Amino acid sequence: MAKIPDGASVVYLLDASSELEVEVLDEWLSGRGTPGEMIRIASTRRRTRTDPRLDARLKRDDDPYLVPVRVVWLPEERQGNRTARWTDLLRLGDPRDPNFIMERLIRKVAPDRIAVVVGEGAHSSELAGAYAATDEVVTFREFATRRAWLSLERAERKLRGNRYKIPKFLHEELTTRPEFGDGAIQFGTERGLSEKMSFRRASYYLREMAASHSPFLIDLIANAIHALYHRGYGAIHYDAESIKKIATLGQEHPLVFLPSHRSHFDRISLQYILWENDLPPNHTAGGINMNFFPIGPLIRRTGVFFIRRSFRGNELYKFVVKQYLDYLIERRFPLEWYIEGGRSRTGKPRPPTYGLLSWVVDSWRRGKAEDVILIPISIGYDEIQDVGAYAAEARGGEKQPESFGWALGAVRNLASRYGNIHVRFADTISVAEQLGAAGTSDTHLEIQKVAFEVMSRISRATPVTPTALVSIALAVAGGKPHTADNLAEIVFEHAAYVEDRGFPITERVETVAIVERVLDRLVEQWTVTRRIGQAETAYWTDFDQSLEVAYYRNMVVHFFLPRAMAEVALVGAEDEEDFWARISELRDLLKFEFFFPEKEALQEEIAADLCGDVPKWREEVEKGEGESVLRSTRPVTAPWALGAIVEAYLVVAHQLKADGGGVDDDRFIDACLERAQFYLLDQRISHDEAISKELFTSGLSLVRNREQIDTEAKRESFSTQMNSLHADLNALPTGTGRGSDQSLSSP
Repeated sequence: MAKIPDGASVVYLLDASSELEVEVLDEWLSGRGTPGEMIRIASTRRRTRTDPRLDARLKRDDDPYLVPVRVVWLPEERQGNRTARWTDLLRLGDPRDPNFIMERLIRKVAPDRIAVVVGEGAHSSELAGAYAATDEVVTFREFATRRAWLSLERAERKLRGNRYKIPKFLHEELTTRPEFGDGAIQFGTERGLSEKMSFRRASYYLREMAASHSPFLIDLIANAIHALYHRGYGAIHYDAESIKKIATLGQEHPLVFLPSHRSHFDRISLQYILWENDLPPNHTAGGINMNFFPIGPLIRRTGVFFIRRSFRGNELYKFVVKQYLDYLIERRFPLEWYIEGGRSRTGKPRPPTYGLLSWVVDSWRRGKAEDVILIPISIGYDEIQDVGAYAAEARGGEKQPESFGWALGAVRNLASRYGNIHVRFADTISVAEQLGAAGTSDTHLEIQKVAFEVMSRISRATPVTPTALVSIALAVAGGKPHTADNLAEIVFEHAAYVEDRGFPITERVETVAIVERVLDRLVEQWTVTRRIGQAETAYWTDFDQSLEVAYYRNMVVHFFLPRAMAEVALVGAEDEEDFWARISELRDLLKFEFFFPEKEALQEEIAADLCGDVPKWREEVEKGEGESVLRSTRPVTAPWALGAIVEAYLVVAHQLKADGGGVDDDRFIDACLERAQFYLLDQRISHDEAISKELFTSGLSLVRNREQIDTEAKRESFSTQMNSLHADLNALPTGTGRGSDQSLSSP
């Protein structure tokens, strides 16, 4: 217990929920030799009221020294840890919140589970000064009670750990702020509500969206996550040193975790890592569609806050969201959301969204924090159970709505083997450094640059997995049967390229056994077809499997993009100037598929990559000998890295010509699907994965952005460009795709 000032008149503020807790505190204080008056305050465990005697005591002239104290009930110690387990449910509930009967039983048979914490004390005059300075709409007694709670929470956290740092008094603190009440009335009356109803509606919105962490559920779900991911995955791999650095940053600044989004396992993987390392649980933004029974109430109590998918025109709702974010940032509670918005259906990152990021930046600008630290995170998987559903959607199927039955099905599917989960923390981003030195008045442009930097760092941190390399080999095979030895040759060539360039990896792929291990897992998941013959075993992908396998190579295709663009530009380049002009044209064409650095940075990246194989490539290109450079580079990547995109855009270009102008999105995408299927049968295109709603949608977005829809001449120009690019791809020395004459021979 902290030292009490000499000669001070002491008042102990007892946060006690039962008479037994009062007894425990009385005995504990009596043994400390620091006598004082005891007054009960409202309990944080059960609905009680602060003793009215506190009002009179605070008004006396002796300026009492107020010391908050509380009884803490601890879980049973197991292997040095005191966390709740699922077996505690059989013992009548939360061991940290026992009922009256269990309290007495614990005191009798397990007194080591009872602890007393003492909060930091303060003189009544100090509290009075703080109360005078506050703008909260509360009485002095309520203010003193709340200060005692906060002091006790900090003391209790030292005993229990940072994994239980949660906002227990969110509604009491936020709704008593004048800015909350004034804003609620302003925006509510604009919607025709009375002042009283405006405040009620704002309070309702806050309760609808806010997370309501439960330490008991935090522990139970962490144990459940451990058991759950082990059903399908071997381990979650991450860097412990990165976690330590994040913990240090979180002591000084609010943190915003921004993971990639490829699976519903993304959140629980990160949640478990934080819990395992005693970091505070994140407040994770989730769509209101996930708030279904019983999943919604469970994940809300582990940190998910729910935001409506659409609230355009509802300024009151938007105001409450901003107030909630302000509170979390001001109190340094960590945030988390997926900057891509939804899960990637292709493996490539989706375009970033700006809403929550802009609101967090606004909060920083309003002085709610000196800085906000953004933490880009790559969450990768050897394999993902959702790829089958993603492929079905890309072929025109409907997204399966989230429900309890859907969640049960996802758990059942974990009976298969999916390898490991790989979590990589990228370099952090300081909002103050990024935007304080931005030097522009265009706030939206500033936010865009920060968001793209987040996505770029996520991509650079994403490791190349053996599954991604095997996926590349299957693409080069073009859908034809190959032995594991054949495929391993392609894998080794690409693995050598990855290691030479220093790209991050999960493990080195140096043996055929590793390739066979991956292939067999993919066969088990029906993602690859296997034929076991008397002499040898062959593997291949059919039409329905091609998009599933493509997902894994798309997760790492950005590492091969500079090489792939260079290969296409080298075909027929007249000189170096023409080469770079072709690169610029490709960069503009692919801007809805990839996140590119600035023009000069991209050129430096491409030049450095080519120098790795052909140090004097510039001289060769300047002489118009680009194809000689191509013959000296290995591996050739453009056919598998860009082929499906180019063929999908080719289909979009031809469909635009056929439609002759006005485009209805749904009908147009359906028409592209039909046309692409015919083109594949007619061998005008060769990539099964080119038949994708995702690619057709991004192709349509591109021509809209470039204003190439409105006139026949513009549509013809886009079609000509795609025909020419398609021909350049087919001219490369290694072809891919079903029916390609240049794919590896079958066994």
